[in-house]
Amino acid sequence: MHNGLGLAAVLSSGGAEAEASGSGRGVVVADAKEAFKDKPATPRMPTLFVGHGSPMNAITDNAYSREWRKIGEALPTPTAILCVSAHWMTRGTTLVHIGKHPRTIHDFGGFPQELFAQQYPAPGAPEAAQAAIDLVRSSHLGGDTEWGLDHGAWSVLIKMFPKADIPVFQLSLDLTRPPSAHFELARELKPLRERGVLIVGSGNLVHNLMTLVRGGPAYDWAEEFDVRAAEAISRRDFRSLAEPVSLGKTLRLAHPTPEHYLPVLFPLGVSDEKDELNFFNASIDMGSISMRGFVLS
Repeated sequence: MHNGLGLAAVLSSGGAEAEASGSGRGVVVADAKEAFKDKPATPRMPTLFVGHGSPMNAITDNAYSREWRKIGEALPTPTAILCVSAHWMTRGTTLVHIGKHPRTIHDFGGFPQELFAQQYPAPGAPEAAQAAIDLVRSSHLGGDTEWGLDHGAWSVLIKMFPKADIPVFQLSLDLTRPPSAHFELARELKPLRERGVLIVGSGNLVHNLMTLVRGGPAYDWAEEFDVRAAEAISRRDFRSLAEPVSLGKTLRLAHPTPEHYLPVLFPLGVSDEKDELNFFNASIDMGSISMRGFVLS
């Protein structure tokens, strides 16, 4: 049981990319919207972004994974978790996993067998997933039963919620749509917070696998982009983040591809002015991976 105490106090003290084809779209959970609406009232949930970095963080006791565990212990217990991960990419459609038993996806290569042996057997959240689909009017969201939990989701949740007893579902990133469209989609999901759904974006504020240097210092351009993005978040200038070209010429170096940036827009989109902002894990790993995360609560 999570105690829900002192998030602010707690916070102050790359693997292969996977892409889904869109199979399984259009599946609907019958009467799920009504069933979800009738659930007892739950606390308004915080929302957060996690820089997930290497899949090895799932099995490594380090500063990043310890901070994830502390945050999980401080959060109120969600009715369900919606994770928007950099590693579920679709084209021409946005899918929501509505299955009852999401599989643990090992979408990476070249790592120790111990990592491939990890399972995160959390139940699915078909009612909450259908409620998410029903909330969105700006675009069509399809139901999917073939995905599951990729490492952008489970490698973080296995530290935050190690009992794997909270229902989890994922929403895909349609790479044919601009960042601004993802931000607008996120805004429509905001009511889920009032129903006890923890909305988690999992990516990296800086993510360039081509320039990794193990144990090396952060590149100047990586630090510059990370700081500029963090400053925009602090100012609540979310519109500039939805149009990231405004963050400067370092954008192409920080994000040669967009999938690790897009998840940051979801916690921003579901936030409001009364949320308190706290950053955590504010550092650059391997030269060009920002591990920075934040909680809005």
